[in-house]
Amino acid sequence: MSFPLPVVLSSWDEVSDCDALILVSNQPHCQGNAAINSDIEAAQNVDHRIGRETVLIYSNSAPGKRLVLAPTGNLLKDVDDVRNFGDAAKQGLAMAVEAGATKPLIVVEGLPSHSNFQNALAVSYLSACQGLWKPLEAREVMGEEKLEPVTHIFLLDADGKTNAEFLTALESGRRLARDLCGTEPERMAPPKFADYCEQAFAGSSVQVSVESDRKTLETEYPLLAAVARASQSVERHQPRVIHLTYQGEGPIERTLMLVGKAVTYDTGGADLKVGGHMAGMSRDKGGAAAVAGFMKAIAELKPKGLKVIAKIGAVRNSIGADCFVADEIITAHSGKRVRIGNTDAEGRLVMCDLLSHCRAQATSEVNPSLFTIATLTGHAALTAGPYTIYVENGPARQQGLAQQLQASGEAWGDCGEISRPRREDWKIIRPRSEADDVLSSNNGPSVSIARGHQFPMAFLSLASGLDEHGQFAEKPVPYCHIDIAGSGVESGDWQHDKPTAAPVVALASSFLL
Repeated sequence: MSFPLPVVLSSWDEVSDCDALILVSNQPHCQGNAAINSDIEAAQNVDHRIGRETVLIYSNSAPGKRLVLAPTGNLLKDVDDVRNFGDAAKQGLAMAVEAGATKPLIVVEGLPSHSNFQNALAVSYLSACQGLWKPLEAREVMGEEKLEPVTHIFLLDADGKTNAEFLTALESGRRLARDLCGTEPERMAPPKFADYCEQAFAGSSVQVSVESDRKTLETEYPLLAAVARASQSVERHQPRVIHLTYQGEGPIERTLMLVGKAVTYDTGGADLKVGGHMAGMSRDKGGAAAVAGFMKAIAELKPKGLKVIAKIGAVRNSIGADCFVADEIITAHSGKRVRIGNTDAEGRLVMCDLLSHCRAQATSEVNPSLFTIATLTGHAALTAGPYTIYVENGPARQQGLAQQLQASGEAWGDCGEISRPRREDWKIIRPRSEADDVLSSNNGPSVSIARGHQFPMAFLSLASGLDEHGQFAEKPVPYCHIDIAGSGVESGDWQHDKPTAAPVVALASSFLL
């Protein structure tokens, strides 16, 4: 699994190995190289697009004679952020590759003084890698060298602030996340999802174990087992629970516990998706993919004093004679009796028992924080568009957990919004009779229900037993639910667009720097 490696250069004298220059700037000239600037001025006389749109010009002074000018815009608006540089670099690098470059150099100039732009060069590299990624299925058939010819991306940083090791680890994780999320449902069915994780972490500092025994899954993860019930008759679709564990050197100062949703295909189950809404549902594993991607970055960086426990529920929500249906009452790992409201609200069921296991373990861990990450609700995409949404409980809010993730993500171009759970969310999932303790969902699409992305967090909190560890409990446990239904795929086209690996960057910049 290769990707363009970042190489940091300290001066223009070191660019001889490069074969193209991508100048990312808010101004139509080059401040750092007089010869390059002279070529730009000459080109401006015949090409009025320079400074307004991305262009490729011939330059005797540029490496490989290729000079791509990638403007960011004037950056004077309140809403401008570091992604202006990332978007420009992504477009500029695509143009350089089309021209034949395989070892391009990115130079960033015209940075505003505001700290929000301090990671512009790093974000330019990450955005370029996002643009260059090709699907795993295509690479396996056609070969990585043919589809992804760029081997290195050079970054000019005279100040020496760019951490190539961190960028390498980060992109390694993001690439794993994109592969897991973006691969079609047979190639990445639950057993193969687990196999790919085992291969990705083989020989690393992250320990992997996989549970597949049906009786064990039904006993330890009854809600997940219910979602997977109709898939059990097809061996290649049978569910897996994947455990990824990292223990850093030295005394542990913090413990992160993450649960990821890997619904490798979501038909909706008995509440079948109709009207073309099933297309793209092989990407309903983006949350688990992000969890694995974050763990890959951890495996590369090996941070000291940190313990990370990740649990992934990999299932296929199939339809068939043995599928689970609305009205069933299932006793969760926590002991809560869950009445099923809609089988197309399966993601929260897949994660709930895993979260319950984390809850039971958290009280004996050092400084624990719990997370669920999922492409969970259309309401999240409707509410926040292409942004990740964080919904945290009381202890997490007291710690400023979501604020930390939001601030780090903002600085690194992995942006998110914060939603606060309210008492109405618990009202939506309240039991309607003595037969059950909690309702899993309403019986309509989340986009048509008020607070459609907040109340699933209430369900996860109540049904997993985390409600008993709120801010006024004897043992509070911080918990943040992360919904990436809007941010997990570029442009919102779940069938065709590239996975983004959100929120790997926000997590890594928060906890690994």
